[in-house]
Amino acid sequence: MLRRTALLHCSLPLLGSLLAGPLPAVAAAVPTVLVVGDSLSAEYGLARGTGWVALLEQQLARDRIAAKVVNASISGDTTSGGRSRLPALLATHKPTHVVVELGGNDALRGLPLTMTRDNLVAMVRAAKAAGAKVMVVGMQLPPNYGARYGQDFAALFGTVAKAEGAALVPFLLAGVADAPNAEALFQPDRIHPAAAAHPRMLANVWAVMQGWLK
Repeated sequence: MLRRTALLHCSLPLLGSLLAGPLPAVAAAVPTVLVVGDSLSAEYGLARGTGWVALLEQQLARDRIAAKVVNASISGDTTSGGRSRLPALLATHKPTHVVVELGGNDALRGLPLTMTRDNLVAMVRAAKAAGAKVMVVGMQLPPNYGARYGQDFAALFGTVAKAEGAALVPFLLAGVADAPNAEALFQPDRIHPAAAAHPRMLANVWAVMQGWLK
């Protein structure tokens, strides 16, 4: 009798679970894309919602891709600034994906390329250590900055991405800075892209991002 009573007590919880139906599925975590950039990503001189990062959110919604975008870009930021801000951003937002769009202001200030490279490497490694996939967004300089400096600057993004196993957008302004109507695609300062250029900028990023998000 004691044995039968014990078996009955053991069976009751199992029976209750079966009657209650299948256990609810655990919802998958929604990916969080953290963009750490400068004025090119911070909508400098643009109406809110017209920059490429805002357009990225719209693209994700159209394609029904569940992902949250956090734009932590600051106009005028350098790789040194991004490097110092990144740890707090990683701790706060816990991103699954990090886009690093920095370096242009380093070059405009004539900073040593070794400094830019070291900062980018440190950012990629910090994001990877936090469990995120990383994308490096490349930039190029106008010819008046000197051929050698410009070539070395443009090459360092690919060098960092390859060495650190990060995804690479070779040139954010491809199809903009080198377009036949390039002047019409920039704001009067001829440095910051106009709103009309940002769909093309998104296309450059999206071409790499589609596979990267998977």
